[in-house]
Amino acid sequence: MKRTTFLLLLFVMLGVSSCFDDDADGTRFYYELIPIEAVDIPNQFVSGETYTITTSYYRPSTCHSFSGYDYNRIGNERTVSVVNVVVDRMNCEDIEPTRFTEASFDFFVGDESAYVFRFWNGRNDEGENEFITIEVPVIQ
Repeated sequence: MKRTTFLLLLFVMLGVSSCFDDDADGTRFYYELIPIEAVDIPNQFVSGETYTITTSYYRPSTCHSFSGYDYNRIGNERTVSVVNVVVDRMNCEDIEPTRFTEASFDFFVGDESAYVFRFWNGRNDEGENEFITIEVPVIQ
């Protein structure tokens, strides 16, 4: 009975705390995909090894910060996008696209004979997604 009461009390406390406004200072933010401009990736992989893949992009403003990657896999194809968190403030300053910002992720090579990476590079004039596509063979 004590265990049931404790669990019930725990769930009620969690439910109430999720209703609190954690954003007391009014800071608003959103996530934005940022085009990848360049990629540092090996020419070939060895099965069973882990490799660091580095992407380079231009940080648009002082309110943009790296948040992570949007990473999707289908078969041997990997689609990768850089995600920035953008703090919605009035004092954001644009940054001239003169110096890359780099971010990296580790990639474990499985049993595929090759991997096709599609790094999101933005949208064209028709609004269609464009990618930097790189195929990397795997040696056993």
